[in-house]
Amino acid sequence: MTTKADDRPVILWFRQDLRLADNPALDHAAETGRPIVPVYILDQGSTVRPMGAASLWWLDKSLRALDAALQARGSQLILRRGYSEAELHRLIAETGADAVFINRLFEPDAFARDADIAHALQAEGIDCKGYNAALMCRPGGVLNGSGLPYRVFTPFLKALLAAAEAPTHTTGPRAIATPSGLASDDIETWGLHPTRPDWSGGFDWTPGEAGASDALSTFVGRGLKSYSVGRDIPAEPATSRLSPHLHFGEISPWRAIRAARDAASAGRAPAAEAEKFVAEIGWREFSAHLLHAFPQIADTAFRPEYDAMPWRADPAGLAAWKRGLTGYPVVDAGMRELWATGFMHNRVRMIVASFLIKHLLIDWREGEAWFRDTLVDADLASNVQNWQWVAGSGADASPYFRIFNPVTQGQKFDADGRYVRRWAPELRGVPDRWLHAPWTAPPEVLRDARVRLGLDYPRPIVDHDLARKRALEALGTVAAGRAAEGY
Repeated sequence: MTTKADDRPVILWFRQDLRLADNPALDHAAETGRPIVPVYILDQGSTVRPMGAASLWWLDKSLRALDAALQARGSQLILRRGYSEAELHRLIAETGADAVFINRLFEPDAFARDADIAHALQAEGIDCKGYNAALMCRPGGVLNGSGLPYRVFTPFLKALLAAAEAPTHTTGPRAIATPSGLASDDIETWGLHPTRPDWSGGFDWTPGEAGASDALSTFVGRGLKSYSVGRDIPAEPATSRLSPHLHFGEISPWRAIRAARDAASAGRAPAAEAEKFVAEIGWREFSAHLLHAFPQIADTAFRPEYDAMPWRADPAGLAAWKRGLTGYPVVDAGMRELWATGFMHNRVRMIVASFLIKHLLIDWREGEAWFRDTLVDADLASNVQNWQWVAGSGADASPYFRIFNPVTQGQKFDADGRYVRRWAPELRGVPDRWLHAPWTAPPEVLRDARVRLGLDYPRPIVDHDLARKRALEALGTVAAGRAAEGY
């Protein structure tokens, strides 16, 4: 393609910013007045950790929604797959583009890959411009008094809220001129939809920017009013369900924060509830900043002494946990919810993670890998940080000796059994008194409920008291090692 310098298009490289509103890379590309080539590259062959199957399901739907939004503005989304750098070079050669606009990724491997690509392109005279669209504040922008990253959440949140500035809300250009005739993959050929097995039939989500906006409106109108309490009750629709939309960049964190605070200002929700929600956005931010500053935590313990934990090899226990057949109803309900919907309630995530790590003494990385493959909101920073929080090995983590009792957790947060009965329907006839520990029910109660333990529903695969004792003994070996190494 031969073009005059001022007619050259610019490339807008979409990644985890699949929206048109509040998209600084798009806004700055539009300010050039040049044609824009929007492209998404399915990265293959780089060191960037690949998406799990549930995330690929979401990506398929989100890219279709983005393409429709672009077409409504006179453009289209160009789809390519392969090495990102090679595909960008190919697109530059096809279009004569001399600039690439991106919103930065801060996960360590993606950040390093993008830096290499930017240096290579700039050496060839291609301008690369990067912006922050994913976080309230770029990593490194919030440091403690010693100029180091925060390791404790509460002071981090205070500093973040003091330092971060909300950008002006933008809706994106009304019209986007894009050169015609550019080759684009058919998304059907990418095979993003799960097969063998396809478990996505129950996924009740609307990926894309419009779906994100609807989810935010629903949450602000319903769940925000009693968020601090309701978010712990898994049977209640009190959480925002924004996590996958935030991960794929279909909505900015600032828009979510602004909506919550506006609702509080208008008297539609208590200010304390809005700020509790803002703090949860801040925890997401904390996770991203930690991973960027300490990239090793994607694979190793933040507190290195915990890598000496004597984990057990227990394939049968791991399989029972994945399938929701542990014999502990709230654990099994959570794992079945995950498989059926691509999502799990936040309180239950902590319960099932604690069960895997502390009841079964299985390495937290096994759980992180399963969540990464099956969660539609699988986010490397949040996933790693939250698993290490439960394991006691992370920054500002829950102490290892805090071992959730799945029976009492179920009784406290699912007192009327609505959550368990939905996801473990074979127990629907068990009265509330025995629902979270059906093996303690009298035989006649189980008979009336048509539950045969070991047949209709499994017996517990591990005894809570014995598991707790074993976990604390394992912690003792870590503590001994920590003392010997001078930690």
